[in-house]
Amino acid sequence: MKKSEDIDSYIKSFPKDTQIILNKVRATIKKVAPKAEETISYGIPTFKLNGNLVHFGGFKNHIGFFPTSSGIAKFKKELKLYKTSKGTIQFQLKDPIPFQLISKITKFRLAENLKKK
Repeated sequence: MKKSEDIDSYIKSFPKDTQIILNKVRATIKKVAPKAEETISYGIPTFKLNGNLVHFGGFKNHIGFFPTSSGIAKFKKELKLYKTSKGTIQFQLKDPIPFQLISKITKFRLAENLKKK
């Protein structure tokens, strides 16, 4: 995949079904953190507010959501159905995407970053 200049072009580089999901992930994050800056960082869509807030990305079989290790640790119970690593959650494209959980994790990360002020 070629390097994208912005989130719109990043999302447009995926198949239509994946674009719909990526746009909904983006809208979910924007609703929680409307003042966050949208950018591309590490080659994926990133929201920043007092530092990195969350990242997300599309892959062949899953959507990656990157809420830092604190976001993973805080929601460990809710995330037991998903493949996780230190700072990454994989939501399989064949399964329903838990947008409400993405919202909750983003709210948690927003509160964390606002404490940094």
